[in-house]
Amino acid sequence: MKNKSILYSALILLVSVGSACTKLDENAYDQIPADKFYTNKNEVLSAVLRPYTHANAWVTPSGQDGWWRMAELSGDQLAWPTKGPHGEDGGKWKRLHYHSWTVDEDGFNNAWSLMYGGVGYCNDPIANISTRDISAMGITQEEKNAYVSELKLLRAFHFLKLMDLFGGVPLVTEPADPANPIYPSTTSRKDVFAFVEKEIKDNINNVPKLSRAQLGRMSQASGYAMLVELYLNAEVWTGTPRWDDCIAAADQLINNQAGGQNGAMALDPNITDQFKNTNDLSNEVIFSIAYDYTRARFEPSWTGEFYHFAQKDIYGGGRNGNDGIVLVPGVYTTFETDDLRKTTWLSFGPQIKFSDGVSPVTGTVEYSGKPLVFVDNIQQNAKGSTVSNMSEGEENSGVRFNKYKLGNSIAGVVNGVKVAADANYNNTDWNVYRLTWVYFAKAEAIMRKNGGVATSEVTNLINACKQRAYTPATWPAHAYTTATLTLNELLAERGREFIFEGFRRDDLIRFGKFTTAAWWDHTASSATKALYPIPQRQRDLNPKLTQNPGY
Repeated sequence: MKNKSILYSALILLVSVGSACTKLDENAYDQIPADKFYTNKNEVLSAVLRPYTHANAWVTPSGQDGWWRMAELSGDQLAWPTKGPHGEDGGKWKRLHYHSWTVDEDGFNNAWSLMYGGVGYCNDPIANISTRDISAMGITQEEKNAYVSELKLLRAFHFLKLMDLFGGVPLVTEPADPANPIYPSTTSRKDVFAFVEKEIKDNINNVPKLSRAQLGRMSQASGYAMLVELYLNAEVWTGTPRWDDCIAAADQLINNQAGGQNGAMALDPNITDQFKNTNDLSNEVIFSIAYDYTRARFEPSWTGEFYHFAQKDIYGGGRNGNDGIVLVPGVYTTFETDDLRKTTWLSFGPQIKFSDGVSPVTGTVEYSGKPLVFVDNIQQNAKGSTVSNMSEGEENSGVRFNKYKLGNSIAGVVNGVKVAADANYNNTDWNVYRLTWVYFAKAEAIMRKNGGVATSEVTNLINACKQRAYTPATWPAHAYTTATLTLNELLAERGREFIFEGFRRDDLIRFGKFTTAAWWDHTASSATKALYPIPQRQRDLNPKLTQNPGY
């Protein structure tokens, strides 16, 4: 984890740059006016890095209503059902699942506010660094250009995700002035797309290639990954397909033109290196939210979303969760029995204590004092109910998340072998882009160009990724051919490979299934639900915002 300290050492200063005090007779020890800041390289770097810690709140499953929840909990793979007395939360998870949300949802307003907060954290240092002399900041011209371009790429990432959820949004590129507030108008989705594309292209060559030193930060590689995402969804977002551009951007990464965390970017040889607590060493991670619990006490934020109330007993760590998100019933069965992703990334069946590898973990609510067994349904088994829907869950309902591994903070037993406490416990980074996703994007672009029919290049790309999920003995029976890899099968395989990673809503929209398909406790919805509404509270604050159709 050595290089993670680069990302966090400058954050010791954690200041609110350019803020104003309302009580000028008091000393504000946690604030530094902008004209007293940016006086040395450490202060400059602190301002550059501040938006990354904020991104933890909205990019990942963070315990807040950020982009990730909106991107996943409206799809056909994940849900947050009510389980006994827990998880009702005013019905907001049900409305996401049913596509019955309203313009007043707290979740939409929070996601909007978090993402625009991130834009603000980028705008302020962009303005300050751009307008200051390098000698006053203690940096070189090359460093100045790189810092500003890095922040512009990160700001573009924020606007890309805002455009993804809400369509047309205001383009705010100047720091806010509380004394003279402005009310920006909505920019069309097509124009936001063009802005993001131009920002990436104008700045990508000014930032470093991906390396260990650039861990968790914008690099040339993350810029190309953003271009891949833009062009993969261009037909939906602008009305014009950009498949050739998607392929060209993907090739920059696949052909190792943009660096790698260990010198050369490549697919990892297995399905675990990208998701364990040393995944900063992964060869295929392109951009991640980096965590360093060992040195900075900055720990992954997603445990609350996925972990059971007694999760500490299951994995031998120090963190439980609120027993929230589970697989939609039936998703578990879409994985073949010999698919290692099924047994490695998902948690199903009886739960055993990590401490001895034998004793059953017991429940805390409906199954208090009884063995905890995760099941592939959402119903009140303890009461003998046969009803399965978003309201009928218990603490054991649903197959669980086990994709990312924190490690263990205590000694225990795994497969009958004693293991010591993990020195890297709680340091697991959250991947935003990884090379496997780029392989899939290129394969899809080629298929779309070819009338939805796979070519040998397409099957080679997907098989190179999928093969890792099987043993050498079982793999041949599961390899795709140009006949078996249809577009529908590609969508299904995307679901298996990228489950929990924040892409399912976009995938369903791109494949024409987000509003037209039915699954488990969900029926088809209106085509207008492919966009979320502009939060009403934001429209109350800014009457220039245009509401999306259907709301």
